[in-house]
Amino acid sequence: MMATSRTISRRGWKNWRQARLLNIWVDNLSVQQIVERLDEDVLFTVNVDHLCQAQRNPDFAAAYASATMVSCDSKYVRSGVLALGRGPMTKACGSDIVPAYWRYHSQNPDVRIFLLGARPGVAEAAQARINRLAGRKIVVDVFGPSMNFVNDEAECQAAIDMINASGATCLIVGLGAPKQEVWIYRHRHLMPAVKVYMGVGATIDYEAEAVRRAPPWVRKLAMEWLHRVVTDPRRYAMRYLRNFEFFWLVMKDRAGLYKAPSGHRSQAMEPSDEGR
Repeated sequence: MMATSRTISRRGWKNWRQARLLNIWVDNLSVQQIVERLDEDVLFTVNVDHLCQAQRNPDFAAAYASATMVSCDSKYVRSGVLALGRGPMTKACGSDIVPAYWRYHSQNPDVRIFLLGARPGVAEAAQARINRLAGRKIVVDVFGPSMNFVNDEAECQAAIDMINASGATCLIVGLGAPKQEVWIYRHRHLMPAVKVYMGVGATIDYEAEAVRRAPPWVRKLAMEWLHRVVTDPRRYAMRYLRNFEFFWLVMKDRAGLYKAPSGHRSQAMEPSDEGR
């Protein structure tokens, strides 16, 4: 069924709406609403690059379909939802959610965070900074994997063993898309003590202050993507060229011509029942 959005009732929540954008369902939740509701959840943050990759990568699309929360990580995603008449939609990006989450739980001893991702030394720097600002050891351990991490079974198992031994209840993964989402999707059942999973891209770098976010006025103008391209063109230039593909796909969706890729359709047209 080609549903556009529907009201969700979950744990007594009210006025929470989802909207389908291409083959991903996006939740209309603010940063504060997400932080207050994260309990036993998998949170992914969708942007234009993710939406385009989800057209070609069935594992990535399946990972998104399994998530219990998908936040709008881009003003262009928000604009796409509104252009299709499926709003309202609130922007809530991972680099805002993560600091809001640990600040919200800074005095809650039941919340313990593990950071997985970033370059050598960066996760450790993020751990030290967060713990200093939180006033306690809320980040209990970190693991900075190799570039081949997701394809190295031994290294994956070593990370899982560290996470389980740490007593972490929240796993923040910054491997980049689609690696982080697919890795969580495939391995979350091996970490029974972890209640909250977040796939949040470069957020660990931001928390370590190893990479500076765009100034607030640039973000307000929805030009953070341009700041990233200028400061790190090798990493971001090709990614943001996908904006053109995204606009074309949204136009097709608006015209009723969009079809989810083969094998994705059942996930694309109806929200996942798990946790929704």
